Amino acid sequence: MSFGLGSTVAATQNKDVELPQPPSDSVSELSFSPKANYIAASAWDNQTRIWEIGPNGQSIPKAAIQHEAPALCVDWSLDGTKVLSGGCDKAGRMLDVTTGQQAQVAVHDAPIRSCRFVEGPGNAQLAVTGSWDKTVRFWDLRQQNPVHVYQLGERCYVMDSSGPLLVIGSADRKLHVFDMNNPSTPFRVIDSPLKFQTRSIGCFTVSSSPGFCVGSIEGRCQIQYIEEKQLSSSFSFKCHRVDKEVYSLNAISFHPTFGTFSTAGSDGTINFWDKESKQRLKAFPSVGFPITSTAFNADGSIFAYSIGYDWHKGYQEHRPGSKVAIMLQSVNPNDIKPKPAGIKTKR
Repeated sequence: MSFGLGSTVAATQNKDVELPQPPSDSVSELSFSPKANYIAASAWDNQTRIWEIGPNGQSIPKAAIQHEAPALCVDWSLDGTKVLSGGCDKAGRMLDVTTGQQAQVAVHDAPIRSCRFVEGPGNAQLAVTGSWDKTVRFWDLRQQNPVHVYQLGERCYVMDSSGPLLVIGSADRKLHVFDMNNPSTPFRVIDSPLKFQTRSIGCFTVSSSPGFCVGSIEGRCQIQYIEEKQLSSSFSFKCHRVDKEVYSLNAISFHPTFGTFSTAGSDGTINFWDKESKQRLKAFPSVGFPITSTAFNADGSIFAYSIGYDWHKGYQEHRPGSKVAIMLQSVNPNDIKPKPAGIKTKR
């Protein structure tokens, strides 16, 4: 299956705004508050930083969480009052943005690669951490020990959530699908339909049928439905390829109101897609460096992306002092709105 590539490359990105005081090393993950225009970024320089974004795009650094090793993941609580950050120091650290207090709330036997806040049974707010120790741990922040530990067959590489849906990708290419109404056991465990290593996951935000999107290091994307009656509608398509060069699909972000989504990769490009009509809505030119993470804000009016080395060529290709930035783009609704099949974007 392939997407219709009806749109042309956007002429310019020079209106994008760069956040002040960026990390000194690559960003591992971006996350917007679900309640206000605050953005958090975890980074390889051992810090997770938070900025407030003003109505005119001006940004103010507000706080930081200090790790003892690279910070690999970050997420906001559902009420927007707390930030959870995990890293190579094997610790999950939480900042209460209303009080400024910080505390360690999670621990693993190896680096924490991914984290999410989710709502569990009885509207309980849980923090979920996935680690290279091959476990996923569910934490009630009122308790010291995890309320549940799920054993993976291999290291946790990525996770995402939306509503009751939580999806975890592991190093053995397994996809672990949880219904958070019953977090003690996965709803379904499947092999990734993609043949190469899982790099990114994004859960549908607006859809009549629940599901998620998976990206691989091979520049391929899978639209995966989870209900039995919809499984046959799942499909994959190629993206982030230039001639014969194949690039990793590093980030997938779903728009909170339209249900369309973005992909970004090691080729330095961003694309907006509509899974329903199976077409690309917008293609942006390469920024000249890999894009490591992306995020939409709560109402979908701002799109953030981070520029930096993504380690896809190993440590030997890392160049100290290379470009690191977090950029903000004002979203044009016409670029991200769903379009009926066969309707091509105008120049």
